Amino acid sequence: METAKTKYLGDLRTEILHVRSGSVITTDAPVDNKGKGENFSPTDMVASALGSCIFTIMGIAAMEHGFSIEGSTCKITKIMNDTPRKIGEIKIEFDFSGNSYTVKQKKILEYCVKTCPVALSLNESVIQNVTLLFS
Repeated sequence: METAKTKYLGDLRTEILHVRSGSVITTDAPVDNKGKGENFSPTDMVASALGSCIFTIMGIAAMEHGFSIEGSTCKITKIMNDTPRKIGEIKIEFDFSGNSYTVKQKKILEYCVKTCPVALSLNESVIQNVTLLFS
């Protein structure tokens, strides 16, 4: 089964339909690349996908080991290269300060950073700068 269907709307925008759920995402070119920047750009989605994927893998690991990461947050910063125009670096700062973890639980969460499918799918030239902040 298809994963998604994408339609070009014009004016540097696309509409992506997630086939299974019916969810819709609109993308827009960023203002630094002739767009309006009114929605996620495709590269914003890649950077955000990395943060969401790491959180998902952490959530699975936490569930399997009997603890929770609920309420944790992360800040994502995407840095573009000019030539060629591509994502050069993704900085993600995970904040777990609302929770108290053992040394073992922290190690489990740290391991998840490099094992999520998005992290493993990105080209090695994309720097993944991930920080985990504990209380």
